[in-house]
Amino acid sequence: MKLIKITTDNEISVHEFPEGPYTVQNHALRELIGPRCELYEHVMPNRLYKELGGSNKVGKEKGSCVSMLIDEEGLYHDLDDNMVGSYLYETDRHGHVIAGNILIVGEVWTGDGIDFCGMSDIQFNLLYPKLEELTKKARDFA
Repeated sequence: MKLIKITTDNEISVHEFPEGPYTVQNHALRELIGPRCELYEHVMPNRLYKELGGSNKVGKEKGSCVSMLIDEEGLYHDLDDNMVGSYLYETDRHGHVIAGNILIVGEVWTGDGIDFCGMSDIQFNLLYPKLEELTKKARDFA
């Protein structure tokens, strides 16, 4: 299953969701977010759902819900702003920017709670073209 990475340079790429135990997954996710990321934050940005049509309803089907992972300390690390992440987060409305690379991942409800996972094919096929268009617009704007 896939996840989507969008960099501060407005580049978009697709990666396989890391396999293995939580410690291995968390390390791989932090590495994808950036080399200085020690703790990532789970964000459910309004525009990912209201404008792009992603699902924010966690279910038992892997990746049927999507969310964004960011560097919790991106502003303290003095990372560049992420234009696409900030747009999805509605920074233009409240002024709080997203700094550093972002990941769009899936979620699944398990017996123990909510886990991150890759996106379902339905969510990936819906969101990737729209996010690719946003990154192109952001590159043109920058």
